[in-house]
Amino acid sequence: MQAYETQRATRAAISSASCLGLTAHDAAVLQNSNTLTLRLQPCDVLARVASAAHQCAQLEVDVAQRLAKAGSPVAALESPHVFVRGDYVVTLWAYYEPATTQPIPNAEYVGALERLHAGMREIDLPTPHFTDRVSAAQILVADPARTPELADADRVFLASTLDRMRRAVGESGRPEQLLHGEPHPGNLLSTRTGPLFIDFETCCRGPIEFDLAHAPDEVGDHYPGVDHQLLRDCRTLTLAMITAWRWDRDDQLPDGRRLGIEWLRQLRKATVNLDGQADSR
Repeated sequence: MQAYETQRATRAAISSASCLGLTAHDAAVLQNSNTLTLRLQPCDVLARVASAAHQCAQLEVDVAQRLAKAGSPVAALESPHVFVRGDYVVTLWAYYEPATTQPIPNAEYVGALERLHAGMREIDLPTPHFTDRVSAAQILVADPARTPELADADRVFLASTLDRMRRAVGESGRPEQLLHGEPHPGNLLSTRTGPLFIDFETCCRGPIEFDLAHAPDEVGDHYPGVDHQLLRDCRTLTLAMITAWRWDRDDQLPDGRRLGIEWLRQLRKATVNLDGQADSR
């Protein structure tokens, strides 16, 4: 969010906390992207604020509640309500002090993701398909007005890679289920009670390999029952998607354009390797 939006979103978060009788005078920004994440004080509650026009707050709350009931490793809600404040929606969550600054060990990561997926198999909610997210990236790449700095040759390459890998993953024949959508290390907290997943606004349906593509390589490689060829395809697809986001004129990720250039280079290398593997078969 831009600075002026951040101020309004912060007021919306504080107002929502007050409705629950929580005392919130100050707010520290923990993350600022499409969703603003704040630590409210002195009540010590975490607030997530998103634009009312582009949000999945109710889905995120519903999924988190059902996963908690299933005993899955997820962060707790402070309130099950989705607060609407003008142009913003606010959800309130428990805040967890980091238990360590060290990366979560791979074995713990794998175990937490296994338990998350097991809980998600018990949830029956209408959710997007992973191909819906791919389509959003394809639409972005196809629109020069939204991606004006993307060179023509790179645009053609990125569009063809998204289409090719979407078909490869979609036609794999692997079982599909509810997924986190982006279970990368930034969405897994190290807490005193163990690893807990956060941020369920990206939930979608698809093969588990799509989720594993967002995790560290060692996690995906050691997840039980994984299809390693499909995992490689999902990693290439995921790289193409996040590369597309970096060329969005409205992208607010710090150093995003440099990452877009670097990831295009990595994507070209990945597709060359995939072609080589296909030829060898």
